[in-house]
Amino acid sequence: MTTIRLCALDDLVEGTARRFDVGDLRLAVARIGDDVFCVADRCSHEDFSLAEGEVLADEREIECARHGATFDLLTGEPCSLPATKAVATYAVEIRDGEVEVTLP
Repeated sequence: MTTIRLCALDDLVEGTARRFDVGDLRLAVARIGDDVFCVADRCSHEDFSLAEGEVLADEREIECARHGATFDLLTGEPCSLPATKAVATYAVEIRDGEVEVTLP
């Protein structure tokens, strides 16, 4: 496991997601209040960036902008069709105002 610094917490806009490329991994990082979530930035239904979709704060989900599938930001599990497969999730920590993600 490797821990990578992605950005300052203040660089993430509340209620939105942002894409980060780390090596071969594409990550979608979403901020809801002071909570930050990280999932694979690739809809499991079709290869489309989840970071381009809407963050549903109350549900703690992210919606694929292409076909509307939603994914739980905590578990990566699909919450609506057409997606039926989960996306990977990654542990996030905030240290001294910096967002860090743990990758395999």
